[in-house]
Amino acid sequence: MSVSTTESRSTTPGPLVLIVDDEAQVRRFLTTGLSTHGYRTLEAASGAEALRLATQYVPDVVLLDLGLPDLDGLEVTRALRAWTKLPIIVLSARGTERHKVEALDAGADDYLTKPFGFAELLARLRVALRHAARSEAASLDDRIVCGGLCIDSSARRVTVDGAEVRLTPIEFKLLAALARHAGKVVTQAQLLREVWGPESTEHSDYLRVYMTHLRRKLEPRDGSRRFFHTEAGVGYRLETPEP
Repeated sequence: MSVSTTESRSTTPGPLVLIVDDEAQVRRFLTTGLSTHGYRTLEAASGAEALRLATQYVPDVVLLDLGLPDLDGLEVTRALRAWTKLPIIVLSARGTERHKVEALDAGADDYLTKPFGFAELLARLRVALRHAARSEAASLDDRIVCGGLCIDSSARRVTVDGAEVRLTPIEFKLLAALARHAGKVVTQAQLLREVWGPESTEHSDYLRVYMTHLRRKLEPRDGSRRFFHTEAGVGYRLETPEP
């Protein structure tokens, strides 16, 4: 099977998006739409070609289909995660909860089920690129700010709108794990591994209890959701609102 690889002719110096899909029609649709919104694009019809292009061009974000002719998209995700933190957004017809969890656990940042609206895709791209920029900045600073929430890792201090909030060691560890992946859905299994260790991945009750504690201490008293979002059956996300 021949591989189709093209680079957009757009001269706009926008973010570079690697589109990985074995359907030429889908690749053309995405390339055309993204180019009109200022993105540059690369196309790959197979997993092997995607890995080669990612190494050669180091794109700003990857749009990845899971059903590829040579490698499964999960394999491509794991291979990319072995050397890069670039955002990976899965675009797949596989829409079950299990498929979403598998992709996120493999290292994907986001998951859109086909068919999807182009406006939503653009919004997800903007979020992924913001998260990547903030992660890069955070690597130079041990302070993470998400809206009115500020986490100072070195001082182990948390404030909400300037007021300090006391957290237990486990609560702080859980919050820090979410903050390291701010803007992304972090699966239950990943949080359990990071906070309680690799032997605790089956104890989702731990996670539910401590997420309840964090919400009581950090969220508004009226019960509204300001910082934490639950992806039912998958995991949690620490919101990253616009400044």
